[in-house]
Amino acid sequence: MNTTPEQLKETIHKAKEGNQMAFSSLLDRFWNEVYNFQLGRTKNENDAEDITIQTFSRAFDKIQTFDEAYEFKTWLFTISKNIHVDLLRKRKRNILEQSSPGNSDAIKKVLDDAPTAEDQLIKDQNLASLLGHIRNLKPHYREVINLRYFQELSYAAIAEELGEPINNVKVKLLRAKKLLAELIKGK
Repeated sequence: MNTTPEQLKETIHKAKEGNQMAFSSLLDRFWNEVYNFQLGRTKNENDAEDITIQTFSRAFDKIQTFDEAYEFKTWLFTISKNIHVDLLRKRKRNILEQSSPGNSDAIKKVLDDAPTAEDQLIKDQNLASLLGHIRNLKPHYREVINLRYFQELSYAAIAEELGEPINNVKVKLLRAKKLLAELIKGK
């Protein structure tokens, strides 16, 4: 999708005003570039896709902070790079925590993962609460949550099921998760 710098500035301006079509346009325009950038860094398709999704989610949440003196693609790449660095730090920290000699008792506790009756009751209550929050979402958001997390379909399978482009499915799922998080927090 070739756009002139003026068209891109206009699209960014509309996105800053909350125009959903502008967000979709920016996602369509830059998705492959951010994904390929991450694929080159991570050498892992799943990580690249997850980081790309997080990149657009963070960018759209912080679109008001974008300074138009810079290139939008550079801004996205910077966000993407920071998310990747955070992921690497988290993984490194997890590996260090697991490998320290003082953790043998903690490891034994983790190995006994059979849920107690209390754990099962809490899990059931949390699931009932989560399902109640999901029921409060609009039908198209409920559907995409159901397909992804309860039926465990891939993005491609969801796109085929809904008859929508895969990027629209990703954006819809991002919005659904954000709305669900707000419902859970009680906003």
